[in-house]
Amino acid sequence: MKIVDLEPGDPRLDSDLLPVLLELRPHLTSELFREVQERGRAQGLRFTAAYADDDTCVGAAGWRIIDNTSSIRKLYVDDLVTAADIRSTGVGHALLAHLEDHARQAGCRELNLDSGTHRTGAHRFYLRERLDIVAFHFSKELKPQESEKP
Repeated sequence: MKIVDLEPGDPRLDSDLLPVLLELRPHLTSELFREVQERGRAQGLRFTAAYADDDTCVGAAGWRIIDNTSSIRKLYVDDLVTAADIRSTGVGHALLAHLEDHARQAGCRELNLDSGTHRTGAHRFYLRERLDIVAFHFSKELKPQESEKP
């Protein structure tokens, strides 16, 4: 397996990584993904792909380094997904290990991620990988204001 950090503008973001990412984020379109990449890059958003020996993308991670008052510096994983037909083969472990290396090299004190409450299989994986459940994540959907509606 080969783990590759993809640079902005790399065509593999759309051709290789996005199809795997869609398994976790089915609401994305190619256009929306490009918009998120463009805006997110300024906020530190990066993408990493895992490739099988036949050069098929089998895993994807979106991540960023964040400085804040609670953790001081952390690597936050926005997205972590392994292609459904190859789960439980070490891809997720390899991606997490790669991200942990990035975190250590950047002087991070933590590696964090959020996981939807319905993703119980992912939770079992994270616990096996020695990630702890340390917080509740609260969210409120915001509706556009009248002046923002099309």
